[in-house]
Parts: sequence; C-alpha cells; structure tokens
Amino acid sequence: MGVEIERKFLVVSDDWRAAAIGSTLLRQGYLSSNAKATVRVRSRDDAEAVLTLKGQVEGLTRAEYEYDIPIEDARELLAMAEPHVIDKRRYLVPFGGLMWEVDVFAGRHKGLVLAEVELDSEIQAVALPDWVGEEVSRDDRYNNASLSRDVSFALERD
Repeated sequence: MGVEIERKFLVVSDDWRAAAIGSTLLRQGYLSSNAKATVRVRSRDDAEAVLTLKGQVEGLTRAEYEYDIPIEDARELLAMAEPHVIDKRRYLVPFGGLMWEVDVFAGRHKGLVLAEVELDSEIQAVALPDWVGEEVSRDDRYNNASLSRDVSFALERD
C-alpha cells in the first residue's frame, strides 16, 4: 500500500526562494472527494500527468496510490473536474535534510503560499525553516481538495 505522511505550514516570507532548486507548474482537478477518498488528476508543466487516489487521513497519514496517465487524458479529465481545479507553481526547497515543497497558488487562491514536507513517520523530527509559520496539517481548509471546492478563500484574502 502506498502511504503519504506529510506536514503542511503557511509560508510567512519569501526567504525560501533563494534556496529553491526547481519548480513545476501544476494543475490539479478533483473528480471525486469525500471523507473516505479523493480522486485527483494532476498535470505537470502540461507535459506529463498522474491520476491519484488518496484515502482518509488518520493523524498525518493516509493511503496514496498514483498512476501515470497520458497528458491528453489528463487534459480531458481536468475539463471534467471544472470548477474544482487548482493552479499552482510548486518549488522544491531543500532544508534540514528534507525536501520541502512550496506551493504558490494562482487563480482564485492567489496569495496563498503553503509549504509541505513528506516524512517517513509521524514522529519524525523536523527542523522548521524560519519562513514557515502556523502549521495547518490538520486544518481541512488547507487541504487541496477543500480548496478546490471553496471559493470563499478568495473573498477572505481580498
């Protein structure tokens, strides 16, 4: 079984940018999402794509299964997922022996910047960079599937 263990934080400054080693433009659409499972399609730089199935979160852990799909299929699935599509640029930022992913959102979520770090266990020690603020790992409002459905976020930040 595939497993994802991650922590997520609000980003409070641009200090991470100097350490970024690359970025990818992501479009991800949610075809189905409920308390037990989420089905997501994601394209990377409009060149490659994956279909991802995620299980229910328990603590910081959930089942995750990911499958490569043709980009043409992803484009069609993203159109089917509208309006539940998120656009963001993901930057890779090494820090403290781990690879952090910093997501800079676009569209109706413009202004939101989140940092995630994947772990080997829920009790793994993590050195926090000074550019992260409040931890939102357990705040469902910052779950990408929730963001894809929530248009009020854009209104709250204006």
